[in-house]
Amino acid sequence: MDRQGAREGAGTHTGRAPVTLAQIARQAGVHVSTVSRALSPDESVRGGVATDTATVIRALAEELGYQRDPAGAALRTGRSRMLGVLVPRLTDIVLATIYEGIDAAAAAAGYHTVVANTGDDPELQRRRADALLARRVDGLVLGDARSDSDLVAELARQHIPLVLVSRRLPGRISVTTDDVLGGRLAAEHLLELGHRRVAVVAGEPYASTGAERTQGFLDAYAEAGLPVPESHVVRSRFDVPGGRAAAERLLALRPRPTAVFAVNDFAAIGVMAAVRDAGLTVGRDVAIVGYNDVPLAAALPVSLTSVSSPMYRMGEVAATTLVNMLNGKPGRSRRLRPALMARTSTLGGTPLTPEG
Repeated sequence: MDRQGAREGAGTHTGRAPVTLAQIARQAGVHVSTVSRALSPDESVRGGVATDTATVIRALAEELGYQRDPAGAALRTGRSRMLGVLVPRLTDIVLATIYEGIDAAAAAAGYHTVVANTGDDPELQRRRADALLARRVDGLVLGDARSDSDLVAELARQHIPLVLVSRRLPGRISVTTDDVLGGRLAAEHLLELGHRRVAVVAGEPYASTGAERTQGFLDAYAEAGLPVPESHVVRSRFDVPGGRAAAERLLALRPRPTAVFAVNDFAAIGVMAAVRDAGLTVGRDVAIVGYNDVPLAAALPVSLTSVSSPMYRMGEVAATTLVNMLNGKPGRSRRLRPALMARTSTLGGTPLTPEG
């Protein structure tokens, strides 16, 4: 093919009607269906075109300024190649990082993403899901599944392809951290440091993250012969004010806990604030463990020991799982492994005696 002719062809279309597949096909000397396959975002479809031919077609399409028409493609294929994503709020660094992973994996598979905040409110979740479905998304990734809502069950009854991420529900395909294991890691760390009198800031009861992290922690202490009293487990919001309020209740206990596990880093930061305001020193008077290991955790004036969850990877795997399901492959749940990152908030003081 004459590349000079291709460059001249590109010039004739500047500022005029969109470049069509037929125009590319004529200049490339191939059938229009070959061009369509070569430019498809679906890798399995692109694989049907010889590599050299596909390379020439893609280079020509770029020179001519070809723009794919998503609406037209949706009409032809019955797919929008869009994934809808629901999260409680993108201001939360955990959900924002998960979404980055979703968006990157979706783009690699030829999909766009549309994200909506739900505020973790069941009625708003329903409205946001309806709005995304009205935009004809091919499937949904839900980062805000609640055990007290029937939204996921309703979507499943409608045969909407969906994958849960971060939080899980029984019987639904999900990609999460192994939160039970993460809770156990926090407990084992505090047990090794000699903490016998501990407490938990347990998060919201409707979220599997808080429930499973708390359960893993309590199970480990029970197995060590040190069951944690119910009075030492306090529910809270997953934010700094919630953690502070819960910690103020726990610090009023007598005798006071020597360590606190918060199931979310921002709740843990609230616990640190309450400890400071009580005239105590984090890491010496009260050890604190958080969860997720957000970037801020290591940069705090007193660095926070935290259970690290693979947030970005969770998003990637969730999006890839959904795309595979849309392509007819079976979906399966995944629990990614957490790891404990020990820092000053637990290591800042002298080791406790067994009675500490």
